[in-house]
Amino acid sequence: MKEMYPKKGRVILHVDMNSFYASVEMAYDSELKGKPLAIAGNPEERRGIIVTCSYEARKFGVKTTMPLWEAKKLCPELIIKTPNFDRYRAASAAMFDILRQYTELVEPVSIDEGYMDITDCADLGAPLEIAESIQKRILEQLDLPCSIGVAPNKFLAKTASDMKKPLGITVLRKRDIPTVLWPLGAGEMHGVGTKTADKLKSIGLLSIGDLAKANDIQLKALLGINGLKLKERANGQDNRVVDPESVYDFKSIGNSTTLPRDLSNQHELLKVLDRLSEQVAARMKRKEAVATTISIMIRFKDRKTITRSQKLQNPVSKKEEIASAAKTLFLKHWNGDPVRLLGITGTDLLEADKAVKQLDLFSYEQDAKKEPLINTMSQLREKYGKSIIESAGIQVKKLSSKENPGAGTSFNKDFLQERKKNGGIEKKDS
Repeated sequence: MKEMYPKKGRVILHVDMNSFYASVEMAYDSELKGKPLAIAGNPEERRGIIVTCSYEARKFGVKTTMPLWEAKKLCPELIIKTPNFDRYRAASAAMFDILRQYTELVEPVSIDEGYMDITDCADLGAPLEIAESIQKRILEQLDLPCSIGVAPNKFLAKTASDMKKPLGITVLRKRDIPTVLWPLGAGEMHGVGTKTADKLKSIGLLSIGDLAKANDIQLKALLGINGLKLKERANGQDNRVVDPESVYDFKSIGNSTTLPRDLSNQHELLKVLDRLSEQVAARMKRKEAVATTISIMIRFKDRKTITRSQKLQNPVSKKEEIASAAKTLFLKHWNGDPVRLLGITGTDLLEADKAVKQLDLFSYEQDAKKEPLINTMSQLREKYGKSIIESAGIQVKKLSSKENPGAGTSFNKDFLQERKKNGGIEKKDS
């Protein structure tokens, strides 16, 4: 089988579950199969939007992020179910367990998709045979459909998996790029959003082929270094490796919420910031991280949105610290108009045990009392490993990680990290 694999280069698979949440519900309740099904938030509130929907619902024009009222207008027979995150996590964990039976080089990207490097898997068969085997096993064992892209790098594999849904397997080679990729609109390219596509259009770059041949200086002036990276992708160039440890990578931790109604009462808005601060603090504790910058997002009744941030003197991770910084920012920048959405994000993150606090006159005495204990814990970790000793708070949070599975966004890797520490992986939707 080695002749089916490149002598130089790699073979990458991108496994993407089809309409994942809806498919899990159908696997759980077979009576839902073949029916228009949508997973959505609370239909009684404005936040009630479609998270995902079955392909049967999509035939009526129902789409992700569509308001429930609009979806029901298009499809009166639409079945609505609220998300069951425990169920989706269990299905995700089982899916990734299957992938790891082929190779250890599995990189989860989200709850329902991941990359695999099968370059050294010639003993398991040809790349296409491996993809077919994976798709068949996930369907037979979990009753879940998936699409798989087979390519020499991550970008092309991701692109290929999007080309045929549901239950598709697509091979995309570099030699296919001029005929398969370049004729597509620039906005269809993975990594190009609506705003970026509009900017590209403003300088006459309408297709992926146009982007592939664009002038470097012009691209950099328009999009910065990201413009050059997009050009590389348009030419099928992507040197990123499949990294199983990337599940631990994170750049920010945040939560936002759309309010049930537009609010202009300061007391009520500050209470919302308290709740968001609690959620952000809980996620920071799970990730054992602290933030050195706090940002807030305010979306007003007229949909105008502002974000403001503050670099902090000391790293923060506790609810009270996060809330204090967020409220200060909010009161400074809120103009009194009704608010429809609030968000808090901690950025410039550090690992908690590596964060250095700038002691001040008010905190010195309290911190000094903890210093002998902190030194002892650091010595134990250095000798026996990072997880040998942890605070009771972290342990309790790990044991109770299921207490609020749907808090904030479901599209994050928190639960992936937690399960991987225990030897497995629990870890968007298409």
